Amino acid sequence: MLPLSSTLFQLRGLAVSARLVVAALFMLLLAGCTALGNNNSMRNAEPQPDLSELAHEAAAQMVASNPDLTRHSPMIAATFVSIDNLSQSSTFGRISSEIMASALARQGMQVREVKMRDSMFIEETVGELILSRQVQRLSAQHNARSILMGTYAQGQDYLYVSARVVRAGDAMVLGSADFKLPLDNNTRSLLEGQGGW
Repeated sequence: MLPLSSTLFQLRGLAVSARLVVAALFMLLLAGCTALGNNNSMRNAEPQPDLSELAHEAAAQMVASNPDLTRHSPMIAATFVSIDNLSQSSTFGRISSEIMASALARQGMQVREVKMRDSMFIEETVGELILSRQVQRLSAQHNARSILMGTYAQGQDYLYVSARVVRAGDAMVLGSADFKLPLDNNTRSLLEGQGGW
C-alpha cells in the first residue's frame, strides 16, 4: 500500500491535469464561439449596393454637379460598351444603359425610348466613341438634345462603369459619373453575353 503522502501527491497531479484539460476545452469552446460569431457578423454585414442603386446614385450625382442637365432634354440612350472593344457590348451594357436612363428620368430628364443599333462610329486609333451621322439623325428624328453613353471595364474584383450625357449637336459632355460593382457571379453572368450589337 502506498503511503498517504504519495497518494495525495498523485491526486494533486490528477487534479492539476484535470484543470489543464478543462482549461484547454474552455479555450477551444471560446475559439469556436468566436469563429461562429465572426460568421454571423459576416452574414449580417450590409449587402453591397447593386447596379440599380449605383446607377441612381450616379444619376443624382450628374444632376447635382450640373443642375442645368435636365434642360438638355429630351435624351436618348446608347448601349454601354466594353472599353476593351468599343464595338462590343453585353447584357450588362444593355441593362446598364436602361437603368441609367431610368435613373436620369427620375431626376427630371425627359428620355425618349429608342433602341439604337449600330448607332455609334468607333474611331479605332483613338479608341473613343464619336457621334455618327446615324446618331445625329436619330437625335433629329426624336428631337433629342442629348445622348447617354457609357463604357465599362472588367477588373479582377470589380467592374468599373463610366457614364456620361453628351450634347447631341457637338458631343460636349454635360454630365458624367463613375462607379464600380463587385465582380460577383451575378455580374459575371451579365458579362457572359458579350457580343456585337
